[in-house]
Amino acid sequence: TPENIEGEIAYFRVEGRTSFERPYGTAWLLQLMTELRESDLPEARTWASTLEPLEALIEAETSSWLTKLAYPIRLGTHNQTAFAFGLMLDWSRANNAGAFNAQLTRKVLEFHSNDVNCPLAYEPSGEDFLSPCLMEADLMRRVMETDAYSAWLSRFLPQIPEDGSDTWLVHLDGVNLSRAWALEGIASALPEGDARIPSLLAAAELHKETGIAAVSDTHYSGSHWLASFATYLETRRGISPQ
Repeated sequence: TPENIEGEIAYFRVEGRTSFERPYGTAWLLQLMTELRESDLPEARTWASTLEPLEALIEAETSSWLTKLAYPIRLGTHNQTAFAFGLMLDWSRANNAGAFNAQLTRKVLEFHSNDVNCPLAYEPSGEDFLSPCLMEADLMRRVMETDAYSAWLSRFLPQIPEDGSDTWLVHLDGVNLSRAWALEGIASALPEGDARIPSLLAAAELHKETGIAAVSDTHYSGSHWLASFATYLETRRGISPQ
């Protein structure tokens, strides 16, 4: 309701809360706005309108944060910037937020254009639900042209097989789902006929199968977020139709 969203905005604006839910929760709120605007539900237009003041606050606060952010955050958990920036770019393009899109694109290229040899063998750590390496690779496809991205990926993840194999990544429930959508996204941005595509898609399918099987309502520790990951994966959000 408008009254409740006014309360949310007031909470964000209390001194000392500028980093509240940033960047993970704020990125998901922007993702929610995109889903509402594209939804056929009769209530969706009203919900989106009600949330717009909070959306505007998040855009403004994130824009201010980007001017101060000196380094990317490469964790496999909530604070990771690559995952959040990917959702934010998808939102900015779907909602015609051109100035924000340009600012964020510049920051992403500043952070990651020269990254090489991501240590994929070190993943996952015991707390990861986001792959630092694959999320960065999935982010970069959004800000680079096909040929430039293909060359960058060769430098960044030279260990991607070209034999169509699917067993080159270790599994962990939450990270399975996020890896699956990142692998699909990476494959979608490569030139047609690229020898890495079969291995990327094979690994994506294996991770998807394993990750979806873990989604249940048995335990709150997983059920409160795994379903949203599964939905994001199934909708192929941010991946251009093939």
